[in-house]
Amino acid sequence: MDVTIDLNKTVNQNAAIYFEKSKKAKRKIIGAEEVVKKTEKELTKLLKEKDLFEKKEKERQEQEAKFKDRKKEWFEKFRWFYTSTNLLVVGGRDATSNEIVIKKHAEPGDLVFHTDMAGSPFFVLKTKNKKPTKATLREVADATATFSRAWKLGLQSQDVFYVDPEQVSKKQESGTTHLAKGAFMIYGKTTYVENKTNLCIGLTKDNAIMAGPCDAIKKHCTQSVQLLQGEEKASSIAKKIQHVLDGDLDEIIRALPAGSFKMKK
Repeated sequence: MDVTIDLNKTVNQNAAIYFEKSKKAKRKIIGAEEVVKKTEKELTKLLKEKDLFEKKEKERQEQEAKFKDRKKEWFEKFRWFYTSTNLLVVGGRDATSNEIVIKKHAEPGDLVFHTDMAGSPFFVLKTKNKKPTKATLREVADATATFSRAWKLGLQSQDVFYVDPEQVSKKQESGTTHLAKGAFMIYGKTTYVENKTNLCIGLTKDNAIMAGPCDAIKKHCTQSVQLLQGEEKASSIAKKIQHVLDGDLDEIIRALPAGSFKMKK
């Protein structure tokens, strides 16, 4: 290291100058060391965040694959749930599926549920030739009301009745207009059931998304969320539901009735 001495200054003055320079150099070194330490700390944090992100992404992909690869039951193309008494309920999503549900899946001994409101779905309770309990009838009536236009209109209940499959027909009385797809004539006595809009959505042990009355969903699902009529769109509330259930987002959206929502706290 070269040392320059100012001949106009004393030895002590020259020494003082170099002492100050050495202190400044030391401070720069310390500052540089602190920058290095800070950078290393930030890098370590970023690496941890990267590892966490990759872990979560791997889990998400595995979870998604689990749902995509799951073999679906025939009734999952419709609205469906199992009652708290373990009976299958199948309902229409639209005019086409209404037609299929009644024509192909309403069998003697079953019960067919519908509302007085135009455009409502038909729901079929598969009784297994057993007399359903009042609680079971109420659950199916709740589902029929919930998945009708009542939810979208903000109504708390709807006039829901049930009949035997033999009372549901495409045959019309003479002089009546043609029945549209998904519409049927109801003949004979109808039995009305007290009901309310009542919706939970959950994940079954087989990783299926099931939506319906809360008592039924809580009986069959490992996790569930209760929904109320609210202000959130289906796409928005579905993401919140997915955060709780870890289910497939598209399946969650598909399981919801038309309308808007909020989660019950």
